[in-house]
Amino acid sequence: MYIHWCLMQVPSFFQFYDLFAFCFILYSPSFMDLAHKLLFAALLIFAATIDGTQAAAMVSGAVFCDQCKDGQRSLFDYPLSGMKVTVTCADGTGQVTMSREETTNVFGNYVMRFDGTPDLSNCNAQVSGSGEGSNDCGATAGPAQKLRLMFRMFGMEIYGVDSLLSEPSQPMSFCPRSSNPVPAPIITPTRPPPPTFRLPPLPPLPPMPPLPFSEASACSHQYWTMPEYKCYWRVLNPETKVSLIFGPLAARRYGSDMTLWESLQGRGDPYKTLLREATTALLNSYNTLQFPYNSIGVVTRTNWALMGSTRGVLITALRFIRANSGSGRVTCKLTPCKS
Repeated sequence: MYIHWCLMQVPSFFQFYDLFAFCFILYSPSFMDLAHKLLFAALLIFAATIDGTQAAAMVSGAVFCDQCKDGQRSLFDYPLSGMKVTVTCADGTGQVTMSREETTNVFGNYVMRFDGTPDLSNCNAQVSGSGEGSNDCGATAGPAQKLRLMFRMFGMEIYGVDSLLSEPSQPMSFCPRSSNPVPAPIITPTRPPPPTFRLPPLPPLPPMPPLPFSEASACSHQYWTMPEYKCYWRVLNPETKVSLIFGPLAARRYGSDMTLWESLQGRGDPYKTLLREATTALLNSYNTLQFPYNSIGVVTRTNWALMGSTRGVLITALRFIRANSGSGRVTCKLTPCKS
């Protein structure tokens, strides 16, 4: 009811979308998952009746390096860029009816688009080749994964794929040993063991200082454009191109020359706001482990929004704005860089 009242004060939806964001966050402090789904479904229905949607199917997933060759995701695995992923579809006789190949971006993420509404229920995705970013982790491709239908409405389908794995020729030296080691032989002593000595108890150790990445922090885009916080751009470079990070859909919308630093200046329409808040969320995800979205999630949700309507773009931007503002519970923990 409050959101409806707030929107009635706005004469033009696209001219004052920032006021919509303010009203939505102000009067929805809980922002529950159920409200997300109901509002997103209502906006999709409204978008379909006014603007219409173009029939398309989207497949997304990620490729990881299975450093320990244990056949599953673990703490030691990391995303692989430059890996070739092939989606193949077969009929009942096993004949391949459709095939598509895509290369993972710098975050190990890939997105494929199929025009129309093809039936991808009998399709599989598998690593088919390595590139420059494989880092000697492309010796063996992991098993193929079946495509899972996650969303279908108004001719739009979204399929997800479980993480694909690529393995090195040998497991890394730091990998843990087998959980079922061969037990050592039991030797029966022939004489009494020597007396044991007990050391006096050690004094308690002082508490460890908190790790910077484990502390919750959420910073808006204004913080990330200040010179005194530029040292926190650890993983990303301000001059990196948006198209390299977010993929071909972003390149088609924003051009191939826009940098991440320029994307933080965007305002004036929903698409610029989406890119600004997505870049901010990406920086926050690399700065703290407690940010609501990880890096792959930020890139995937941005691509989903770019494939939908303008209202879907606005909803995704609003969610990023809420996460970057800390939802009223988390503050920005950046401290000025040392000169």
